[in-house]
Amino acid sequence: MNFTNCSTEYIMAVKSKTVTEKLLISLTLALITILTTLLNFAVILAICTTKKLHQPANYLICSLAVTDFLVAILVMPLSISYIVMDTWALGYIICEIWLSIDMTCCTCSILHLCVIALDRYWAITDAIEYARKRTPKRAGFMILTVWAISIFISMPPFFWRNHYNSSIPSECVIKHDHVVYTIYSTFGAFYIPLTLILIVYYRIYHAAKSLYQKRGSSRHLSNRSTDSHNSFAHCKLTHTFCVSDFSTSDPTTEFDKINVSVRIPPFDNDMDPTGDRQQQISSSRERKAAKILGLILGAFILSWLPFFIKELVVGLTLCSVSDEVANFLTWLGYVNSLINPLLYTSFNDDFKLAFRKLMRCKEHSLNA
Repeated sequence: MNFTNCSTEYIMAVKSKTVTEKLLISLTLALITILTTLLNFAVILAICTTKKLHQPANYLICSLAVTDFLVAILVMPLSISYIVMDTWALGYIICEIWLSIDMTCCTCSILHLCVIALDRYWAITDAIEYARKRTPKRAGFMILTVWAISIFISMPPFFWRNHYNSSIPSECVIKHDHVVYTIYSTFGAFYIPLTLILIVYYRIYHAAKSLYQKRGSSRHLSNRSTDSHNSFAHCKLTHTFCVSDFSTSDPTTEFDKINVSVRIPPFDNDMDPTGDRQQQISSSRERKAAKILGLILGAFILSWLPFFIKELVVGLTLCSVSDEVANFLTWLGYVNSLINPLLYTSFNDDFKLAFRKLMRCKEHSLNA
């Protein structure tokens, strides 16, 4: 069976876009670009100006925001121009630079999600040891490693793209005639990171669920303030995510609040009739934690999986797609750079306070 034309035979002579279509496309994509730029810049500014956010976990989030910010200002605008004009008018050199930046920054954004997931996994499952290792120096090393891997994945085509005879100087696209590189790049940039993220967040959820259950079973042992004080001292000793000690810098914060009620005793009586209520609270937190993880994983998979499926099947010459489909899938991936700052800060009280402070500063500057 011949799969080389598994997609619908699209007409080669596609009619040019109308003025209205171009206007709608440009406005929609420009809005996505502006929102991506503003949201990621807000995250960077919040972390840089808020002392409470100066923590290794937040340095990873800041680096992710910087990467997505670069996608917004260096990649998206040229993509809009290319899509709307239906031609590449900036020459060969700019094309090479744009493609290289595009591949590097998008790969780097995806790999950042991996190291953030690993950082949270270690913080939950190996709290005592990782509390000593979770330093700014370690965060910086993780960030440099991510950038190095991204460059290593995206740069090889730079050395052979210039051998092509540019018979169509108005075209600027990634070639798919190196099957080995297609497999290497798609698996290195997405499929392997996706597998790692799924495994890590699965383990995070089950580790947190286990801690919830332990917390529920030990809840009735702390009915007096003296017991609470001992529990709090133990929590301090073992670095196990007390609210006062643990930065709420990730959306898995709900996982890390499990010991809070251990140090807040019920002052009703010694019978502790609140077992059912505590079970309900634990179940509610488990559902919320699952919802948060579902949002993170769902957004990532829906944004990038269609694009990398397309890259793989086109690179393996299993089928072909139209330019319109290719552009849509590419921008679906870009949208992940818009979603990241929302997901990785929206569940964080410290970030919310920092954003409110930034808004108040902006209002004061406007009124001055």
